[in-house]
Amino acid sequence: MTAFSILDLCPIVEGGTVSEALADTRLMAKRAEDTGYTRFWLAEHHGMKGIASAATSLVIAEAGHATSTIRIGSGGVMLPNHAPLVIAEQFGTLEALFPGRVDLGLGRAPGTDMATARALRRNLDSGANSFPDDIIELQHWLGDPDDGKLIAIPGAGSHVPLWILGSSIYSAHLAAALGLPYAFASHFAPDMLLDALDIYRAQFTPSAQLSSPYVMAAVMGVMADTDAEAAFLFTTLQQSFVNMRRNARGKMPRPVDSMEGFWTDVEKIAVEHTLRYAVVGGPETARTRMRDFITETGADEIMISMPIHSSQARLRSVELFGEMRAAL
Repeated sequence: MTAFSILDLCPIVEGGTVSEALADTRLMAKRAEDTGYTRFWLAEHHGMKGIASAATSLVIAEAGHATSTIRIGSGGVMLPNHAPLVIAEQFGTLEALFPGRVDLGLGRAPGTDMATARALRRNLDSGANSFPDDIIELQHWLGDPDDGKLIAIPGAGSHVPLWILGSSIYSAHLAAALGLPYAFASHFAPDMLLDALDIYRAQFTPSAQLSSPYVMAAVMGVMADTDAEAAFLFTTLQQSFVNMRRNARGKMPRPVDSMEGFWTDVEKIAVEHTLRYAVVGGPETARTRMRDFITETGADEIMISMPIHSSQARLRSVELFGEMRAAL
């Protein structure tokens, strides 16, 4: 049975606050655990009015305190923003708090605009280029301590499992070379999905962490009791992507009855292309969409992001995807 997991951005919705966003994430993590999901991950983003997961390890800890069995982690930490030692200490602490439940997904994008990246004290000249070396350094800090003077405490000996996140064939080559599990961001970058998965599987080299390829593919997901209700809720995400194209980012917008009159024909084509793997609908429609996606990708696990304005509708979507997994 294909595993289902959740990617949460701790969304700050129109009419809502950061405190409410954090409370909703705790509720969502608990509902995911109760409904049989494998993981609950949070993503690092900075300087975005609609996302409250900038201090990613802290929000992961909140999800951990709200649950007891589901795996928790990052989808992902943008490693070029940080010294590997600092991330080892943070995730070593999480592993000590929640033993055997923590994942560390790693990306090489800044997770923000360039001005914010500079404010993060990121080395813009070498950050992305040093990504493979930073991963190897991070593995060192999380591995068994040696006789050197430097040590990550907490972190050393924790062996927190690493994942490579990506949206291009570069990440596929890297994950294969390092022998790490691979998560592809097809929920917003669908174009290279199948090529990247083929490269990863063909070139995979076994490692101490993983003996054979393991693929996670991501989708945007909005489920409701009817197709019409799901389509209505999905307009929140459609508006958000149009707003990003217009460089008018804000809090997560309320859904609208129709997108006509909101987006131009060009914007509609672009957004529908970007979101072409989205699984949206009532139980029957969504199940067919998800089955087709699993068949096309052969993914071992599906990561679902649920950008829904209403907290209650979001929790209902979590339940319905959980029921779908059992049906599949």
